[in-house]
Amino acid sequence: MRKIFLLTIAILASFQMTAQINTPAPSPAATLTQVVGLTNVSVDYSRPSMKGREVFGKMLPYGTIWRTGANATTKFKIDKDITINGKALKAGTYSLYTVPGETDWDVVFYTDDSNPLITEFDNSKIVLRTTVESQDMPMNVETFTITVDDVTSDGATLGLLWANEYVGIPFKVNTDQEVMASIDAALNGPSAGDYYNAAVYYLNAGKDIEKSKMWMEKAMTMTENPRFWQLRQQSLILAKSGDKKEAIKAAKASLADAEKAGNADYIKMNKDSLKEWGAM
Repeated sequence: MRKIFLLTIAILASFQMTAQINTPAPSPAATLTQVVGLTNVSVDYSRPSMKGREVFGKMLPYGTIWRTGANATTKFKIDKDITINGKALKAGTYSLYTVPGETDWDVVFYTDDSNPLITEFDNSKIVLRTTVESQDMPMNVETFTITVDDVTSDGATLGLLWANEYVGIPFKVNTDQEVMASIDAALNGPSAGDYYNAAVYYLNAGKDIEKSKMWMEKAMTMTENPRFWQLRQQSLILAKSGDKKEAIKAAKASLADAEKAGNADYIKMNKDSLKEWGAM
C-alpha cells in the first residue's frame, strides 16, 4: 500500500514539473504600432518562418485565402478613417486576409475579427477589397514581417514581407482635414460647451461667481435651444450671484422643459428651488 502511495505522489510530481516547462512559440506573436499623421495604426499578427520551405505557390498555393500570418487572423486597427486605392475604410478593427497570386495579391479587410479560418469569403463581411502588385526581392526574409513604411503626414504603406516577396499597400489619412478643423475651432474661440463647462465648474468649485455667470450667459447665447439641465445650472448660478429675478425665470424655463421631457428629478429640483426663492 505504501509503495502505491509513493508511486502516486511521484506521478503527480512529474505532471507538475511538466506543467512548468515553457517553450517558444513556432510563430511568435507581434504587435506593430505607428502614428501616421494624426491616425493611430496597429497590427497584431503571428510570424511564421520559412524553415527551408518554398512558401508562395507551394506551401501557400496561389489563389487561396491566407490569414496573413499564423495562428489567429491578423488584426488591423485604425482609430480614424483612411482610404486605400481611393476606397474608404472606416475606423475600427478588421481581420486582414490576402489571396497571394503570382504577380498580384488581393487584400481583404474583413469585419469578422473572431479568428475565423475560412476557405471562401462571406461578401457581406468584406469592408474593402483591393488588388496590389507583388514584387520579387533580391533576398529571402526568413520570418514573415509586416511594416508601416514611407510614413508621411498624409499616408504610409502597409508592407508584407516573406520569402522573396514584398507586397506594399499604400493608404491615405485625413490629416489636412483634421488640422484645418482644429485650426478653425481654435481661431473661432471657445464653443458653447466650453463656456458651459467652465461656468458649472466655477459654480461647483466655489470660484468667482461673476465669471461663472458671464460664461453661462455666453453659453446660452450660443445655444439655440437650451435644455432643462442647462437652464437648471444657469438658475443656480444666477441665484448664487444674487440675481433671484433672473434665477426664477431660468428655473421656470427649466421646469417647463423638464415637464415636457417627463424628467421627474428636474421637475422636483426646480420646484424646490422656486419655493426656496419665493416663486411658488
